[in-house]
Parts: sequence; C-alpha cells; structure tokens
Amino acid sequence: MSKGLGKGINALFPGESINQMETVEKISVKEIKVNPFQPRKIFDEAALAELSQSIKEHGVLQPIIVRKKGKLYEIVVGERRFRASKLAGLSEIPAVIRGFSDQQMMEIAILENLQREDLTPIEEADAYQNLIEKLNFTQEQLAFRLGKSRPHISNHIRLLSLPEEVREQISSNKISMGHGRALLGLKRKKLIPSISEKVIKENLNVRQLESLVQRLNLDVSRETSKLPNKDIFIEEKESQLREYFGTTVSIKKSKNKGKIEIEFFSEEDLERILELLED
Repeated sequence: MSKGLGKGINALFPGESINQMETVEKISVKEIKVNPFQPRKIFDEAALAELSQSIKEHGVLQPIIVRKKGKLYEIVVGERRFRASKLAGLSEIPAVIRGFSDQQMMEIAILENLQREDLTPIEEADAYQNLIEKLNFTQEQLAFRLGKSRPHISNHIRLLSLPEEVREQISSNKISMGHGRALLGLKRKKLIPSISEKVIKENLNVRQLESLVQRLNLDVSRETSKLPNKDIFIEEKESQLREYFGTTVSIKKSKNKGKIEIEFFSEEDLERILELLED
C-alpha cells in the first residue's frame, strides 16, 4: 500500500499549511473537541504512546489547527497530536484558529488520514470514495490531484464491494489487499466469505488463492456449457453445498441414483472437508 499522500493536503486545499505569520495560541485541552467528521475510528495505542513520549521530551513541535465552535474548539488537523498530548498530561496545546465549514472539515479530515502511514487498505479505499463523492471528482481527477496512479485508486475502491466480513479481515490484517483483489475475481460471489476463511485457515498466499479462484471459475464455465438445463432443485442444492464446503461441489443425478463430487486442492483442504462432514 502506498504510504502517504502524493501532493499533500495542499493539493486540494492550498491554504492548509500553517503560515509563519499566523498567531499560535495555547488552548486548554478541556476546551477542545475532536473532529465530528473524523473517518478514522481506531487509533493505534502503541503509536500514540510513542508520540506521547516524544511530546513529553520535546513538546508539540507543530501546532494543531482548530475552528471555533460556540464556546469550544473543534480539531481540523492534528487529532493524533491532541490525543498524545492529553496522554502526556499536557493541560494546553499550541493551536492555530481558522474558520472552516462542515464540508471543509469533512474533506480535510479525510485528506489528513490519507497522509498517515498506518491506514488499512479499506480505510484508504473509504477515504478515496468519500473524496470522489464529496468533491464530485472522477477517479482520474482524484488520482492526478493526489499524485497517485488511477489503478491505485480504482484497485482500492474495488475492495469496498467485498462482503463486510471480508473487508474486516483485510482491516485486521488476517488477509491482504492482494487476497481481496483475488477474491473479487470469483464468479460465484456467494463463495467469497467461505474462500476467505479457507485462506486464513490454510494460510494460503495470494498466488495459491489466485490458482484456486481460476479452478473454481473454470468449473463454473464447464457447468454452464455442459449443463444448460440442469434441474433447478439440483442447482439449488449444489449452491448450498458449495457455500458450506467452500469448494466446488457437483451433483450428478441419473434416473434412480446419483453421486456427489466434492473437490479438494490439498491434503489440508481434504482434512477441512472431512471435518465438516463429521460435523
């Protein structure tokens, strides 16, 4: 994943850097609220502790940016510094006060997050999608403004079409962005969650997953060409069994008998299927 924003917040908001002529004020941390439009929900506790220690030793080197909201202030840029300062026991924090609309607050919060190095691929994808919607950009326009390639933007946004449980697995580093992209290639979309679980359980790398997806898709193509008039009841049962076993399952039925074929692709895969059969 790319680390940071190509041209910075100034690429979209030319006035976001702090002017040396601006007045830096000391504001009580009790009078400051976090950005209500902050897209990030989870902050790395270890990273905050490290930043807090640095602030204890050297102070807050760069003021945060806030806007006045009633009798209090809302953070525009610098929530990590604010949280770390509170953790360090500071009662005041240096800040520059500016006027921003709610729309600008939302856009700036997204852009600031894109500059962080610890964004997950899903958080980055959400940020790109939000900017496209809020700024009415095409992917090409956003890529140019951020100094990214268009495939970088589109590959991230495609991840948002994955099922929620799979997106969570990417966010928690159980599977990688590469795994997510490979899963998107499955023709049977209902299989995505079960195949993702298989990746985690068997520790499949991206290349192994891509091979599995190719085999599963090839099987779909064969079924489509050879069995155009398959019994609807049989198709439904095959679909249920595929979802349960997370692999290709075929039901072959003749007049008075039939058989069920369950494919496996490794010894570990066979053991997994046998465990499911025992259950």
